[in-house]
Amino acid sequence: MVSASGSESRKVTINDVAKSAGVSRQTVSRALNDKDEIDSDTKQRVLDAARALGYRPSRFARGLVRQDTMTIGLVIPDLLNPYFTEVAASALEAARTHGWHVVVYDTADRAEEELGTLQVISSQVDAVIGYFSCSDSELESFTRGMPVVLIGREGRSTRFTSIRIDGREGVHAAVTHLVAKGHTRIGMIDHQARAEPSIRHTWFTAAAAAHGIDGGMVVGADQTADGGGSALRELLTAHPDVTAVFTFNDIIAIGALREARRLGRSVPQDLAVIGFDGLQLGALMEPPLTSVALDTRQLGVLAIEQVARLLSDPRTLAVEDLVVHAELRPSGSA
Repeated sequence: MVSASGSESRKVTINDVAKSAGVSRQTVSRALNDKDEIDSDTKQRVLDAARALGYRPSRFARGLVRQDTMTIGLVIPDLLNPYFTEVAASALEAARTHGWHVVVYDTADRAEEELGTLQVISSQVDAVIGYFSCSDSELESFTRGMPVVLIGREGRSTRFTSIRIDGREGVHAAVTHLVAKGHTRIGMIDHQARAEPSIRHTWFTAAAAAHGIDGGMVVGADQTADGGGSALRELLTAHPDVTAVFTFNDIIAIGALREARRLGRSVPQDLAVIGFDGLQLGALMEPPLTSVALDTRQLGVLAIEQVARLLSDPRTLAVEDLVVHAELRPSGSA
């Protein structure tokens, strides 16, 4: 394969392992499949060589499964967040059309859990889909020889394909919507667990600058309703003249709606609230939540289809197929 810099990087093959161990290709195959036809010393020499070279045959390549019994590992940060459960549900539905199984892993939005999950599933699944914060090099070390589809981020490795979420225009439309209703003091509640401001924060500040308003009234929150409520109190304490707020996601926005009622602020008359994700749960709120909405079903379906394409011919992947656009969905909260 060719690396991102344009330099050629050859993938380790079974022949490389055979040469390193001083055995035939057939012997390597027998050792990796734990056959009894070879002695234990030879088997260990092959395994050591494979480990040293970073050779990791997928379950599919070892012939342990057929394509109609493929197992996909879906790695998500938080099963309690309805956004991720909606994506997971659509991925499971799409996988059924191929006769594939999907195993869902929850990393609790912690880096150490993410790496531990990758270590566990590396020998249990035939392809990996998910949301990852670890580096490309860490991903590569655990997923050699299998398709990898990243959701919500772009990978630099040419081994990965990404489904990028583009919310720039949707967030711009949200700020435009608020400005048209007379709001000029617009704050944001971002995701505080990140080492740097989120891409959604970048979209927000760009939209605010385009309208000539202050985009610096930003606080962070856990991705929970309670986190959203606490962050809204912090935001209004620091900036009591804020009349509208855009949040990192709908769960934070729902917490902000609840806290606004506790503070005696009517929504949207005293405080307009706009979330991000477009969760079905938002429509059940009072007032219904305005959101920059994603098609979560499209995310799950596209991820499964990308795995199918990678298995058949990686050259069929097209850039336009890898972007899901978010759009403003106006409702009662703004």
